Amino acid sequence: MIRIAQIKLPVNHSPADLKAAILKQLKAGNKNKKADRQETIIDHYKIVKKSIDARKDAIKYIYTVDVSLIPEISEEKLVSKLGNPKIAIAKPCKYRFAASGSQKLNHRPIVTGAGPAGLFCAYLLAQRGYAPIVIERGEDVDARKKSVDLFFENDQLNPESNVQFGEGGAGTFSDGKLNTMVKDQTGRNHFVLETFVKFGADEKILYVNKPHIGTDVLSVIVKNMRNECIRLGATFLFNTKLTDFEVNHGHISCIHTQNTKNGELNTLLCDAIVLAIGHSSRDTFHMLYENHLFMKPKSFAMGVRVEHPREMIDASQYGSLCHLLPAADYKLTTQTDTGRGVYSFCMCPGGYVVNSSSEKGYTCVNGMSYSGRNGNNSNSAIIVTITPDDFTDKTPLGGLMLQRELEKAAYHAGKGLIPVQMFGDFKKNILSGSFGDIIPQTKGKVTPANLRTIFPDYLSDSLIKGIDAFSGKIKNYNRYDAVLSGVESRTSSPLRIPRNECFESNISGIYPCGEGAGYAGGITSAGMDGIRIAEAVASKYAPLTD
Repeated sequence: MIRIAQIKLPVNHSPADLKAAILKQLKAGNKNKKADRQETIIDHYKIVKKSIDARKDAIKYIYTVDVSLIPEISEEKLVSKLGNPKIAIAKPCKYRFAASGSQKLNHRPIVTGAGPAGLFCAYLLAQRGYAPIVIERGEDVDARKKSVDLFFENDQLNPESNVQFGEGGAGTFSDGKLNTMVKDQTGRNHFVLETFVKFGADEKILYVNKPHIGTDVLSVIVKNMRNECIRLGATFLFNTKLTDFEVNHGHISCIHTQNTKNGELNTLLCDAIVLAIGHSSRDTFHMLYENHLFMKPKSFAMGVRVEHPREMIDASQYGSLCHLLPAADYKLTTQTDTGRGVYSFCMCPGGYVVNSSSEKGYTCVNGMSYSGRNGNNSNSAIIVTITPDDFTDKTPLGGLMLQRELEKAAYHAGKGLIPVQMFGDFKKNILSGSFGDIIPQTKGKVTPANLRTIFPDYLSDSLIKGIDAFSGKIKNYNRYDAVLSGVESRTSSPLRIPRNECFESNISGIYPCGEGAGYAGGITSAGMDGIRIAEAVASKYAPLTD
């Protein structure tokens, strides 16, 4: 198979135009009487990558394609003859699960958390005969959606099943972004995308540059994955929270759980437990710390959500051709004169700001989009780097405590609703009496508040400097009526649970996994880490026998 890179086409091109461009690269165009024969040199082709060259008013799509030629033609000889650095023999990286442990499992492995890390770990283990038990403190995705909708409509928070907790994890109520910065030579990244397609995602996610699913589609996919895991021998226990564990001679021996609906207590014996608990399970982190599981604080970031009109962002990014292209995203970063990094995060084109609180008396926000990304506003987190030096509490839980401090202030500022403020008023440190041309587009009710009362001065000052600086990259980004919402605090885990070369914690048999443990930063990387931990478990233990 031949890989051709850097095929550039106008935004309004057709599939026939792409094929013609491929033929041109292979020097097999319609230039003579042999055209019909020449066009048949392609047996088939597939798109490997599709991105946008976003230089305004000269915008083009850029393709990388893999082409398979008819058997009569040697692909190696043709590539050598062409001598084009953009054309080479394709070397696809296919994921292979090669683990083969021999130690006996006396009990079924337990996966704690049904977010992407836990789901992929359970899926790989179930495929290979380990019959995992998945415990999830929240509800299954259908019941969870009802609880979340009730919270958005009536402010009735279910602290055990919400935007953070439940089947699918926090990513279920997000934009469903699947891009990752993780360098992967194992094929795990592509396997995650292929699995999503298998269970309901559009196959375009396999090749578009910044793939996304959308919360409406992702909720269907996670249910389909769960049902396949069950068919393969897994068990799912929803409304089941990890409350404690016991250790025997340095190795985990059992866990204790509580049903979050009826309070029923239970004990499960185990040899191996995967901790894919997510970044918001604060009570679980406290329990783990009290049980002497090693953890350490790490840097993360906090800030606000900012909303602009989608049409403004689209025009800024694409110019006059914006009506021909999907909703535009952006990535912005700067550094203030004090050395603080300020950057955009989890940008949601045509999306909504979401009240993503998980504790009563605390408010935090996130962003989400439906698959169509056709909302009136585009929003992004604008966040400021926070380091352990900023933590008042110097234990490994110091970052968690700082998050809660700001979320409590946000709750009081908004009286339980999402506190919002125009950027110009934020700079002036005054309450917004009304909105300008931008009306907040949210899931959950909003109320005017002075966000400056939430943040320490270093954070407010950094946000102002950062948003002002970004106007040099996107015109009017710092417009007076840009709407800010607070507080964006759950960008990543504020701690890490160290693991050894076998991916276990200081307590044997406990496998920290995913974003909550500090090893992932989104849906795809969390899924990849879940796969990595499944490999680690399977490298040590043999599959269960009937």
